[in-house]
Amino acid sequence: MPSEDVQKHSVHTLVFRSLKRTHDMFLSDQGNAPMKFEESEQVKRQIKVLDEYGPVKDAAKREARAKQLQQGNDLSNGLLGGDGDHMRHSHELDRADQNSRALVSVTIGQQQMLVPKKAPTMPKPNWHPPWKLYRVISGHIGWVRCLAVEPGNEWFCSGAGDRVIKIWDLATGTLKLTLTGHVSTVRGVAVSARQPYLFSCGEDKMVKCWDLEQNKTIRHYHGHLSACYALDLHPTIDVLTTCGRDGTVRIWDIRTKACVHTMTGHTNTVAEVKCQAAEPQIISGSHDCTVRLWDLAMGRTRVTLTNHKKSVRALALHPTQYSFASGSPDNIKQWKFPDGNFLQNMSGHNAIVNSLVCNSDGVLVSAADNGSMFFWDWKTGYNFQRIQAAAQPGSIHSEAGIFSLCFDHSGTRLITGEADKTIKIYKEDDTATEETHPINWRPDIYKKKRY
Repeated sequence: MPSEDVQKHSVHTLVFRSLKRTHDMFLSDQGNAPMKFEESEQVKRQIKVLDEYGPVKDAAKREARAKQLQQGNDLSNGLLGGDGDHMRHSHELDRADQNSRALVSVTIGQQQMLVPKKAPTMPKPNWHPPWKLYRVISGHIGWVRCLAVEPGNEWFCSGAGDRVIKIWDLATGTLKLTLTGHVSTVRGVAVSARQPYLFSCGEDKMVKCWDLEQNKTIRHYHGHLSACYALDLHPTIDVLTTCGRDGTVRIWDIRTKACVHTMTGHTNTVAEVKCQAAEPQIISGSHDCTVRLWDLAMGRTRVTLTNHKKSVRALALHPTQYSFASGSPDNIKQWKFPDGNFLQNMSGHNAIVNSLVCNSDGVLVSAADNGSMFFWDWKTGYNFQRIQAAAQPGSIHSEAGIFSLCFDHSGTRLITGEADKTIKIYKEDDTATEETHPINWRPDIYKKKRY
């Protein structure tokens, strides 16, 4: 069968036919817009009104109604007579009174909602007297790297780069005793409140226990693979905590000399370690820019705080509050136990912060490599005093660093160990008052937490 020739049309004709077919198909719907349902429109408007003007829409009506009810109550109270009427009216009035009270409280609540909230301001810092230098003690022939006050508050000890530990009378500043035994710089000392023992550690990897009744070493704790930089005693358990350049925190049983835990996790030198009786019991700061809170029972990290941008060389626990501070060249940061929640930054001490210490009055002191000491109000982070330590005559200008800070147990004497080989003791200025040394404080808008 011969195939029929397909009739060819131009593109214009084909497009026109397609348009015509489309038009014919939808012709019946032309001009008939979808119906609007009045009920749905009303519901929509009501929802919008409630959403945008809900708290204030009927405030005026409610207030007027509450006033009317109150006036009605007053009139009823004046006009009531007869026992039967009195009972019935009093019941109605009680109910009306409850309604009016509810309406009044709603109105007051809405008015409070309408009042714009005042921006939160910084709380006012507590006033603290300024501190002044009152004693300089010379005796070491090396940088004074560590300090500790004994529990009876009668003497304190210092360890230095001359490899000796010296014991000084706190009241007079006279030398009582010199202990030799370390073969390198002494970096940490601690006096036990539970036994007559003094503990020390140094860059010779040694951790020693000294018997203060015999004034000699009675125990060595072997295990650190490199220099030991800091130590601390647990306040309630007979264990000793040390840390050092090998990146570990070690827990020692004081009596048996056994290493109970070797807590690893830091990736660089651990510069500072602190102990407390509550959880977490061990806190460490490291040159890997982190602070770790350790679980003592399990011997592993509980929380790692990574907010610092530079090495953390200093930690300070608050004596009464459940919080602590960590010091770094970028900021001094305050944290809340037990999970290490960030509280606030203390900014301004732009130097390598070597040591932090806090007393029960809420005075936090930070000391740095350039010899500067900043005094802060713990509650607000307000910096109320700055001291630049003067280097001892005869020492070079660059030897103005402060390596160690320590308050005595009354919190009224501050002892510093410095690079000019001296120990300086500061005390509060008794003559200062709030009038002579006012707080230079402006109630700025409260700064948001900056991590």
